[in-house]
Amino acid sequence: MKGVTQPKPDFLDHDRPPVPDLVVPRGVVPFHLAQKPVRGRLLRLGPLAEALLSRHDHPEAVARLMGEAMALTAGLASALKYKGSFSVQAKGDGPIPMLVTDCTDMGGLRGYARVDAEKLARYGRNPSARALLGKGYLAFTCDQGPDMERYQGIVAIEGASLSEMTANYFATSEQLRSFVRLACARTEAGWRAAAFIMERVAVEGGIADSAGDDDAWDTALALAHTLTEAEMLDDALPAERLLHRLFHQEGLMLDQPRALAYGCRCSRSRLAGVLEGFPVEDLDHMAKDGTITMTCEFCNVDFRFARDSLRGASA
Repeated sequence: MKGVTQPKPDFLDHDRPPVPDLVVPRGVVPFHLAQKPVRGRLLRLGPLAEALLSRHDHPEAVARLMGEAMALTAGLASALKYKGSFSVQAKGDGPIPMLVTDCTDMGGLRGYARVDAEKLARYGRNPSARALLGKGYLAFTCDQGPDMERYQGIVAIEGASLSEMTANYFATSEQLRSFVRLACARTEAGWRAAAFIMERVAVEGGIADSAGDDDAWDTALALAHTLTEAEMLDDALPAERLLHRLFHQEGLMLDQPRALAYGCRCSRSRLAGVLEGFPVEDLDHMAKDGTITMTCEFCNVDFRFARDSLRGASA
């Protein structure tokens, strides 16, 4: 009929769901100390933390751990030079049996946590990351696309905080001396999350003066330990000023900042493709009143598909 627009088939519908179109232009500020074996980055999610964490109605302790994990993931992803994504996954037997965060090379960030509410109720108001995750492992994964082999490092969950768990990964799997501090809290402006990651590296041309480099690293480490959670989460304190406050006497050199963005990549076309891979009998079982509902675990958006619009996989 003239004037009537036909709906787009699900497998061609690439529209984003109704989620924030939010970019933090200077989300990651990398730095190094001139002629010293120190490099790092300060990462702040700013309003992106509120946009990501408020998608889920999690208890505060769960949201705080999710915020720390997303800040950590974005901070680690920003140091890698490849096209693809970097993810952190925690799997254990605690109240959070699964936590997944990932960040693309373009700074698209997302994450989700599965929560066992019954278990969580036994731990009080402020359980540690170790209590929330229980016994299990952390997996750090570099995915460079379908044509490249994935690299994955796995380490047992050890330490009370996610910062300690990550430092343990660097020490045992990467043989890298590092300092990691994570912060996440609900502020007057909403949820905020940040990460400070510093690594000991070889100076240009190799390590010529081992004792001097050790002293430089120890000095940087002592200064990094003075960093507070309040400073990390203060929107009114620019990252550059905070780094200058820490390292202005140590040859601070700021590198090119990188943007972070709301990064859920779900769409009707992607989920329709998943559903079309199920057998007809499974699709019939999933349908309720003629409709199949799929919920994106990352952005918590429901996608509804008419059962008769899906053919399913043939036997």
